Parts: sequence; structure tokens; C-alpha cells
Amino acid sequence: MSGSKLLEDSNNQPLGLTIYSLPTPQQAVGEPQRQTAAGRWKMLLVLLVCAAPVVASYFTYYVLRPDGRRNFGELIDPQRPLPELAATALDGQVRSLRSLHGQWLLLSVGSAACDAACQRNLYLQRQLRESLGKDKDRVDWVWLVSDTEPVAAALLPALRDATVLRVPAQSLAQWLAPEPNHALPEHLYLVDPLGNWMMRFPANLDAPGAQKAKRDVERVLRASASWDRAGR
Repeated sequence: MSGSKLLEDSNNQPLGLTIYSLPTPQQAVGEPQRQTAAGRWKMLLVLLVCAAPVVASYFTYYVLRPDGRRNFGELIDPQRPLPELAATALDGQVRSLRSLHGQWLLLSVGSAACDAACQRNLYLQRQLRESLGKDKDRVDWVWLVSDTEPVAAALLPALRDATVLRVPAQSLAQWLAPEPNHALPEHLYLVDPLGNWMMRFPANLDAPGAQKAKRDVERVLRASASWDRAGR
């Protein structure tokens, strides 16, 4: 077939066109947005994967508390808030026990006579608080005297940095409680700044036990550092 014949035949055939659909304006705008959103999700996923070990370590340390990290003191559950009990300072001023909230409280109970065990608790309270260094101002050490007898004058100089209040023993029994087969004066107690009794240390604490109690106190101070400040 000659070239002219092919040209003539091709001129008589309809021209075929393939029509491609064009995106709508909404589709044109939406595609970059979808790509951006997908990129953000991928970035978030990468961050979560990177942060997972840190989150897991904090969860294990503070929540699960493996055997090697158990508290020395006994956690009180449920916590018991400071009651509205009338308390009397050594100078005779009356105040509510509830007014002590706003600070961590390291607390002991005893009669005014304050035998050797009572004096040991007062000494350990003072030493434990002083050993906290810059955090000691976040903790008050409190002695609750459970009777109306006079406090020995020889004790007063050692109590100058303590908060000493008289609260009847029967009233204290509505709030604090000892371990079974023990008495209130045998323990030290820890109260949080919200006024909740939250920990009781083992009875008849000695110096090595006080070191373990200190680690508990340091741990709760670190955990509350973001919201607790010294002073009421």
C-alpha cells in the first residue's frame, strides 16, 4: 500500500483521545493535608517508641515497686486526713490539729514524762529531719503530748525546732493507730502536706531503722517536688 493511501485512510478515521479525570479543588487541597497528618502520626509513633523505656522505668519504680524497692514504712490505705481536733501548745495557746497541714510532718506521740523510748524517738526525728539537707524545711517534726502533765524543763531546749502540741490520747486514737500488739508511742508517723496520715514506721525504731525511714522520706519528697514547697 502506498504512503498516500495510508495517509488518506488515516484522515478518514476518527481521532481517538484518552481523557484523564482531573482532581477536584477539595481533593487538591486535601491531599497535602493528609500527607502532613500522616507524617505527624509517624513522628508521634517514633517519639512514643523512644519514650516507652523511660515511661516503663518510672512505672516500675513508683507503681509496681519490685521487692528490692519496697518501702520500709507501712503505707496507710486508705489514708486518714488530719481531724479537726483541739490541740494546746505548751504556752497554752489553743489551735486545731488541722492547722498543721501544708508541710510534711514527721510525728511521734508520747506522755509528758517522756521515757527513754520517747526521747529516742524525738532524737531520731530531729536527726532524720536535719539529714535531709536543703529539703529539711519541707518537713516539720511534731511531738503530740497525750496528757496534761508538765514537760520536763530539761527537754525544752532540744524541742526548740519542734512543734509540740497536747492532744488527748482518746482523741488521737480516732486518727492514728499502732501496729497490732503495739502502742501509739512506739512508732513514728508520716503525714503528707495535704494533711493525710500516709505512712507508719516500724515500732521501736533504732538508728539503722531511721536510715531506712530516711530513704522513704527522701523518696516521697522527690515524688512531690513538682507541687510541694517549703512553708505553709
